[in-house]
Amino acid sequence: MLREGQVRIPSGCAVSGIFSKSREPICGSEIVRSIAVMHDRSNGLGGGFAGYGIYPEYHDYYAFHVFYDDSDAKQACEQFLERHFDVINLSKIPTKKVASIVDEPLIWRYFVAPLPHKLSDSQLNEKEYVARCVIRVNSQINGAYIFSSGKDMGVFKAVGFPEDVGEFYRLEEYQGYCWTAHGRYPTNTPGWWGGAHPFAMLDYSIVHNGEISSYDANRRYVEMFGYRCNLLTDTEVITYIFDYLIRKQGLTLQEAAQVVAAPFWDTIRRKPPEEQERLTYLRDIFSSLLITGPFSILLGFEGGLMALNDRLKLRSMVAAEKGDRFYVASEECAIRVIEPQLDRIWAPKGGEPVIVRLNSGASL
Repeated sequence: MLREGQVRIPSGCAVSGIFSKSREPICGSEIVRSIAVMHDRSNGLGGGFAGYGIYPEYHDYYAFHVFYDDSDAKQACEQFLERHFDVINLSKIPTKKVASIVDEPLIWRYFVAPLPHKLSDSQLNEKEYVARCVIRVNSQINGAYIFSSGKDMGVFKAVGFPEDVGEFYRLEEYQGYCWTAHGRYPTNTPGWWGGAHPFAMLDYSIVHNGEISSYDANRRYVEMFGYRCNLLTDTEVITYIFDYLIRKQGLTLQEAAQVVAAPFWDTIRRKPPEEQERLTYLRDIFSSLLITGPFSILLGFEGGLMALNDRLKLRSMVAAEKGDRFYVASEECAIRVIEPQLDRIWAPKGGEPVIVRLNSGASL
């Protein structure tokens, strides 16, 4: 008889998030404790974290976190950065030797601002300029991967169990108002450093539990607008979908969620006429960005966090509040280990986002 651990776990992967609505600093060790409780939902092939508000001394600059396969890739990437950005500070990202974390690439961090004349010549706004530069590095410089590119935030990820990844990156030395975490159990894609979650573009970051059966249609659509999915996992495309819908198309978070997890047609037909018209418009115009398959997603962004289940709620997700803190995780135990006494706890409905922002409550 097959025992636990000897069979595929289709609902594997773990996600967790903590958010302080008053911007009270949260130590990185808290999110590590949370995700560690769900150890059995991952298999050591990927773990990672995203922290917001962690670089206050450089909050006006884009923080590029970069994996390099070798020194040649580093040299090529740095030459590109020097041609397009003012590099304010650069250094290795501090790490700690952890026995289970092996074969690590070169891991560097750069705080940058676009060169004014380059930005002007490009005739792009600043965020689009930065996004295009990131995509260019990841697509054209072999062995260089910019895996984090927002302001006052950073992604930390590796091949390993998430608690080991947190120790490797010394997350106890960071503080931020928002943290997300992921423990990976890859089923259809390889486990490698670039393929670990979170995935990020500018200040948007995604951790995801599930499988995207619509991946190819989603990928083909976003790649028409300059994005490139080259990190060998389906989750990467979710980040680009939200970046495209919110930053480029100007949709609200609620509207973007209604594209990604669009209501069923029979649900739309039961809505009031005005709401029915709006939801029909979103489904028709952005039909290729509907994500099908089971998923639970945490979207981190500057000043906020959104949690979203698929329409049928095929992946577990629990949300809770205590004072100014908002918590969300795949399992209740990941919240209780940090805060045993909660003011409120609930299971978000399928396809209905929970959105929290600084100095606000949780909106459903």
